[in-house]
This record gives sequence, C-alpha cells and structure tokens, in this order.
Amino acid sequence: MSEEKSVELCRGLIDIATVIDENLPQIQKQVSTLVEQYYESKDFLFVGRGVSFPVALEGALKLKEISYIHAEGYASGELKHGPIALIDKDMPVLALVPQDDVYQKAISNVEEIKARQGRVILFGTEGDEHLVKISEDVIYLPKVLAELNPILYTIPAQLLAYEIAARRGCDVDQPRNLAKSVTVE
Repeated sequence: MSEEKSVELCRGLIDIATVIDENLPQIQKQVSTLVEQYYESKDFLFVGRGVSFPVALEGALKLKEISYIHAEGYASGELKHGPIALIDKDMPVLALVPQDDVYQKAISNVEEIKARQGRVILFGTEGDEHLVKISEDVIYLPKVLAELNPILYTIPAQLLAYEIAARRGCDVDQPRNLAKSVTVE
C-alpha cells in the first residue's frame, strides 16, 4: 500500500465517526420504514460481494441471534451454487450494493434475485438512482472510501435486526440460548 493510500485510509477512519453521527438519525428512519414489511418473515438471506460479504454474514447472524428468524449470509457470487433455489416471493433478500469495484456484478446478482420474484432490500450509496428502479426498499448510505464501507453498512444491518426483533417482542438485551463468552476445555 502506498503512503498516499495509507494517509487516505487513516483520514477516512478518523472521519467515519462523524459521518456515522451525522447520518445515524436518517439511517434509523430508513430502517424503521422496513420493519412492518419484514418482521413476520420466517427466513432471510443477506448477500454481499467483496468487502461487503462479511457484512452480509454479520447482518444474518444478528438477525438470527436476536429475532430467531432463520437467516443466512452468502457471497453474492455463490448464489448460483444453491441459495438461488430458495428465492421466491416469500424470501426476503438484503443485498449490499455500494458503488465500489464489484458494483456491476452485485447489481447483476440482484437482477437474478428479482427474476425469481425475490423480495429485495438494498443497501446502497447515496445518490445511486438506479437502485429505486430495482427495489422499493432501499437504504441509502453516504459515500465513503470503499475499504470503509463495511463499517458503515454494518450499522443498518444491525439496526434492522434490532428493530425486527423488538417488533416481534423478543428480548433484545438477553437473547435466548446465547452465551456472551466461550469456555474452552
């Protein structure tokens, strides 16, 4: 990594807390609009490409842990290797589609989901007008360095899990059967 890129990333890391603080109320508002449509879902898929894949895993894990909805996270490129068979009008799919170097491939995956009548929630970059043509359920996030997208995109994923769990009447502070630490023997 060049020194210039290192400086850019350091500045981005310093600035991301401010970006989050300034945008959190709007993110919370956007997430809240989705809860009524999705809180009764029995299953959920989260998909992401590149650096968004771990966010898909985290979102699915949080939803599963606190709302008791069966949720799985997948790399978008792996959809054709099994998970695509699960997609229908009753299967919500949260797709992470920031405008980064894998954006076009991520959009192509979303179009495959839509072709199978999947219910798609998109998390994308503010100003990306293409997303509202694909889905009515879009959460826009500010543009940050691509390497920092996972920090930003994790927030609405966790908020969605929290809001759905709360709407379902789950105890979000003490989820059942969840250990806060692991004992290794």
